[in-house]
Amino acid sequence: MRLLAVLFSLFLVSNAALASETKAPKFSDLEAANLKGEKVSFKTYEGKVVLVVNTASKCGYTPQYGGLQKLYDKYKDRGLVVIGFPSDDFHQEDLDGQGISKFCELNYGVKFPMFKKTHVNGNERHPVYKYLVANSSKGGDVQWNFEKFLVNRRGEVIGRYTSGVTPTDGELTKAIESALADAKT
Repeated sequence: MRLLAVLFSLFLVSNAALASETKAPKFSDLEAANLKGEKVSFKTYEGKVVLVVNTASKCGYTPQYGGLQKLYDKYKDRGLVVIGFPSDDFHQEDLDGQGISKFCELNYGVKFPMFKKTHVNGNERHPVYKYLVANSSKGGDVQWNFEKFLVNRRGEVIGRYTSGVTPTDGELTKAIESALADAKT
């Protein structure tokens, strides 16, 4: 009986340790390098509504950059931030940081924050995407470029949208407007 009690105690201690190791950070605890290689703390986005998008310059959905910029322009004064994470996980982004920056600005007038090319899936998945996937009601890997995650003012993932949902799609804009109307609590 004593052995059983010891084993049970060890089980509880190991589970508590595992839970503390795997506990997801808050969204505002995250950071990422921008296209210039500068670290950006996501504390910058506290109290904002954030739309996180994985991007690529050679994808059929690449024209969504223009719609994302329009969305950012329309709602940024109300607290929306669009942030882009270029990824070559789907073999459609072969540019480096400077090339991505030039491509986005010249072709789509992108002014919203863009981050360093990163992995959104697999063993090297960036911590931002680990957080988004783990905290989304629709779990699982990112399916394709231009998949979108909507994060509310409290840092909670409140929506996940496939690539086929354009930046001006009513489903997405209604969710953004609702999140912007919701005061931070």
